[in-house]
Amino acid sequence: MRVCGVEIKGSEIILCLMEMDNGLMVLPDCRQVRFPLLNDQDTEQMRKFQFSMAKLAEDYKISKFLVRERPQKGKFSGSAVGFKIEAALQLIPTVDTVICTNAAIKDKLARHPVPVDFRDTGLKAFQESAFITAYAYLIY
Repeated sequence: MRVCGVEIKGSEIILCLMEMDNGLMVLPDCRQVRFPLLNDQDTEQMRKFQFSMAKLAEDYKISKFLVRERPQKGKFSGSAVGFKIEAALQLIPTVDTVICTNAAIKDKLARHPVPVDFRDTGLKAFQESAFITAYAYLIY
């Protein structure tokens, strides 16, 4: 099963593709790891963003988008644009979207730490949170 870890930062998403093959972590290359939402007030831009994500899921045979949960209120709450991005992903009919709670991610990482140093993965530093989200979902 190929999944896509997603971190929403402001008005863009950061992605990390991952799958497990016989217990080994595989990190397929992706043509684009950042997708900005240029204008969330424009319906056409929202549709274009959602189409781009649906096309990415189709092209890379992604079965799930794994979005790291963000608080809805409080000091560290997510932005309105971020929640619109989250909704756009959830409404893609061909792929499931799972909201991964920070508590569940922490719990899984405590029981099954990441077996490699992140710097050795070949991913960009800004992809680390998306990588951790995908890894925590895929481990048992």
